[in-house]
Amino acid sequence: MIIDEILDIMDDLLDNGTGVPFSVRKSIIDSDKMRECINDIRLNLPSEIKDAKNIVMDRKTIIADAKKEAEQIVNKAEVRAKTLVSNDEITKAAKTKAAEIVNQANTKAKELKNAANKYIDDILVQSEESLQGCLADIRKTRQAFKSSNTTMRR
Repeated sequence: MIIDEILDIMDDLLDNGTGVPFSVRKSIIDSDKMRECINDIRLNLPSEIKDAKNIVMDRKTIIADAKKEAEQIVNKAEVRAKTLVSNDEITKAAKTKAAEIVNQANTKAKELKNAANKYIDDILVQSEESLQGCLADIRKTRQAFKSSNTTMRR
């Protein structure tokens, strides 16, 4: 069942509810059916919302993996540098190479982090657009409901 159908059922529940004596706007509805509709809406939320939550979780993993990889590269550079310490010229070259490797690792980690952030932002933008569409549909339904109630009172 899609969200629009569930909202139609909720609308029908409200329209067909028994009026409360001495009250124009209040009515008695089947709360179990209304709760069931709300649960159905929760189950049928757009997949982009679920995907966005998963991406946020994945982002942490990606960043942690990038940090581990950077640490491994740095550790390898340090080990290699220690083996080359025997000679001043070799030591200087090793230190330069180690610095380059560290810089490359830091650059790669930043690139991975930026790529992950961009990907997450893109998914969140898609989710936001989807939710805005759903919200617009809900507002239209509410407005139609209000209009029908106004018409029914006259």
